[in-house]
Amino acid sequence: MRIVYFFFAIMFLFSADVFGQQNLLPYSDVEKKLDDLILRQHYFVKKREDMIAGLKQQAALVKREPGKYFDANYRIYEGYRKFQSDSAIAYVLKCQTLAHELKDDALRIRVALDLAALYSTVGRYIESKKLLENIDRNKLDPKFLPSYYETYSSFYSHYGQSNNMSTYYQQSELYRDSLLSVLDRSSEQYAIVQATQTLFKGDRNAAEGMLLKLLDTYQNDLENKAMTAYFLGLIYQQNNDIPKKKYYYAVSACADIEHATRDNASLQDLALSYYEQGDFDRAFKLIEKAIDDAMVSNVRYRVIEGTSFYPLINAAYQQRIEQQKKVLLIYLILISVLSVVLIAGIVYLYRQMSHLAKTRKALSETNERLKDLNEDLSLVNMNLSESNHIKEEYIARFFDMCSSYIDKMEDLRKSVLKQASNNQIKPLIEQLKSTRMVEHEVEELYKNFDRIFLNLYPAFIQDFNSLLLAEEQIWPKKGELLNTELRIFALIRLGITDSVKIAGFLRYSLRTVYNYRTKVRNKAAVERADFEDIVRQIGLKVRNNH
Repeated sequence: MRIVYFFFAIMFLFSADVFGQQNLLPYSDVEKKLDDLILRQHYFVKKREDMIAGLKQQAALVKREPGKYFDANYRIYEGYRKFQSDSAIAYVLKCQTLAHELKDDALRIRVALDLAALYSTVGRYIESKKLLENIDRNKLDPKFLPSYYETYSSFYSHYGQSNNMSTYYQQSELYRDSLLSVLDRSSEQYAIVQATQTLFKGDRNAAEGMLLKLLDTYQNDLENKAMTAYFLGLIYQQNNDIPKKKYYYAVSACADIEHATRDNASLQDLALSYYEQGDFDRAFKLIEKAIDDAMVSNVRYRVIEGTSFYPLINAAYQQRIEQQKKVLLIYLILISVLSVVLIAGIVYLYRQMSHLAKTRKALSETNERLKDLNEDLSLVNMNLSESNHIKEEYIARFFDMCSSYIDKMEDLRKSVLKQASNNQIKPLIEQLKSTRMVEHEVEELYKNFDRIFLNLYPAFIQDFNSLLLAEEQIWPKKGELLNTELRIFALIRLGITDSVKIAGFLRYSLRTVYNYRTKVRNKAAVERADFEDIVRQIGLKVRNNH
């Protein structure tokens, strides 16, 4: 396992960039930022492509100046180096041709070392080894020794990854020692390589302190930040400090995306961390991006790294997908069953509500009929009560009148007997021929009727006239209680509607009574056909509404 860690560290030395130690965010924020950057990765790729396009335009402007043209094409190569290996190789080869044209040995050595590093990256190990072997270390300018040892170290790391042999990792370690021996001890590169060496010698605490200190100084150096943060993640991985490990790997991955670096290690290690924690969705997303980046940039050893544990993550992810499908199928079945039950319930409820509505309607109609019957019954009761009251009133008056008539008949008998006894036949005959007494009694009868009726219905005259047109209203004269028209309709109010009976009671002809009734109906302010029915309702507290 240590050999694998060593390989990751050496490879990352030449590949990644990441944020530093200062102002650490909560991991959830870094994780959210990583998700957002993955969604926007095309923006950073476009930015890198635009930058390279600008360099190509600059190169075209100095094409006739070999020295400047070499520098311009070399900058294009550097733009492609961590972005697209095949294009980077094409421009290094172009620079190699230009260096030969310039007959500049220093440039030829520089380009040869760059090309050897690129060949080992894409898995062309034979070409890489041949280029390195063609360089005579004893004749090499000292300024190229750091690059020479660094390239050899990376070559053996890449080759060891392809063959999974510890011998090549050990050889890489030896070249790193040589690299330290030729570096300026005050340089940043020396500090980085020394911290890396300390880490892989097993002194993680010392390496952590060195790397944290370095990270504080790399606020504007993305590649060194990336390398330092990655090694910190590696330390915390060895210490089994999962939160810090994930934090630094995530920060590194964020920087890789922002810098459009496709040759990276942090995404793969972070994907493996999520896999180990059972977050297969996120692990699958990250490993897919890491492998896509490696394949697009043609970084062979990164492809080998990713595909070594991609099947594990993919299998776990697919298993999770299948489990989710099963759960979704169960949910779908449950939802379908519940939907059927719900629909059945709705249908049942609708039928019950319809039945209830019909029942309520029937009850409402029954209640209305009962209400009408109650009103009719109340009216009948009131009419009966009124009739009883009238009967009581009239019976009392009838006995009074009968008693009065008996007294009068007794007086008349005594008067006739006295006159007959005294042979006063002539006055007796004259008295019997006279109608004055009968007329007087009829007049008294009418007065008694009027008094009794108005006592029963004191507002009859006003109520009766309210049924007539204003200009046709009938009012009794001064000294009268009721006149003929009012008396006829008073009898109708009492239920005597037969004109023959009315005529007999009032001692009028039948035609006279009929004419009076017709004349008054023509004065009605209400429907003529309903006029007498309404008159019969005068004085009732509750009237029939029908």
